[in-house]
Amino acid sequence: MQTNFTAEQLADSGVAESEKILRKCVHCGFCTATCPTYVTLGNELDSPRGRIYLIKDMLENDRPADRQVVTHIDRCLSCLACMTTCPSGVNYMHLVDHARAHIEKTYRRPLADRMIRGLLALVLPHPGRFRASLHAARLGRPFAPLFAAIKPLRPLAAMLQLAPASVPEPSEFARPATHAAAGTRSGRVAILTGCAQPVLKPGINEATISLLNRIGVEVVVPEGEGCCGALVHHMGREGDALEAARKNIDAWTRLIDNGGLDAIIITASGCGTTIKDYGFMLRGDAAYAEKAARVSALAKDITEYLATIDMPAPVNGAGLVVAYHSACSMQHGQGITLQPKALLRAAGFTVKDPPEGHLCCGSAGTYNIMQPEIARTLRDRKVKNIERTRPDLIATGNIGCMTQIAGGTAIPIIHTVELLDWVYGGKRPAGLPEAGHRAAVAAE
Repeated sequence: MQTNFTAEQLADSGVAESEKILRKCVHCGFCTATCPTYVTLGNELDSPRGRIYLIKDMLENDRPADRQVVTHIDRCLSCLACMTTCPSGVNYMHLVDHARAHIEKTYRRPLADRMIRGLLALVLPHPGRFRASLHAARLGRPFAPLFAAIKPLRPLAAMLQLAPASVPEPSEFARPATHAAAGTRSGRVAILTGCAQPVLKPGINEATISLLNRIGVEVVVPEGEGCCGALVHHMGREGDALEAARKNIDAWTRLIDNGGLDAIIITASGCGTTIKDYGFMLRGDAAYAEKAARVSALAKDITEYLATIDMPAPVNGAGLVVAYHSACSMQHGQGITLQPKALLRAAGFTVKDPPEGHLCCGSAGTYNIMQPEIARTLRDRKVKNIERTRPDLIATGNIGCMTQIAGGTAIPIIHTVELLDWVYGGKRPAGLPEAGHRAAVAAE
């Protein structure tokens, strides 16, 4: 794609990076076939190629974002399926991230939109606030139909509908501590506690620590870490995202410098995609660029890390059919496609790949709140494809996907690491069906 940026514009590192990305696009349109919003809406401007044209026009003419640009960029899930498909290596992730930051700086959203986005940024990255909001949501749930009838307030309805009926008690595993390896220590890792996941499903990190300890890996929950920054990053709140990144980098760097780390373990793939990008996000920060690159290099999804270890013999028999949902942030964001399924098969599960596995479930951070109609359509399509495999359960590696898909099916959905922990001697995950459950249900 030919560009016409001035030398003055290219002096801005963000514009210069976007210009490089734009020049790689050859208008081939391969991305349209795998874009969930284009497949759903059929509008060229809701495809990666269409959004690239909008972003180019906005940046090249050095103008504020307008309603058209904001509408179509907001509809982007950042699922990154287009990057997996693109034969030219267009880094759409960095381009759309820059566009969102530009929108945040130059566009004044309607009042209701500003308030809802501000509320999400204020609450979701903070576990204590998020927990309190979920308790409050139980009181507000009767008002969901009223909010759903008023278009600007539909995100509030979506929030109330997504909120679980009950909230687990806080886990002691979320507190800063060192969890010693059983027997001879073979490795030392840090683990990201996260923000939403330890509130919604604390058992995920509990299972991770339990499994790693049993196979000889020391796990450190560091002092001072927090949200990875992904939620605010995807809202265009660049400053907030970088502040969160620096906080985590400081926490992990202290561990790296004091005893070393083999990896930084991530159990929510949405967080993993962002943390692996810290090096790029902070490339212009003289105080953090080198540390950020080092942290990004150490970041590993739990399945990515376990795939490098010789696992022991299974203790608990599986014998269950699992539909593996590959989160977009896992397959497209990080390129992790084979390891989770290989681990599940080695543990004794029969693994099924649902049709259209490349398409997003509609979760995408806060997307299922801010774009509830499109998100619901994608969820229903995803659930239909999963149910076609007739599984006993669904496995995935991202809390957002778990919450989203669970809202559309009665099939249990369990994090991959919880299943692996159980097979190798850990606690049985809540909701795990007995072997033969699928056949029994089919016979009824």
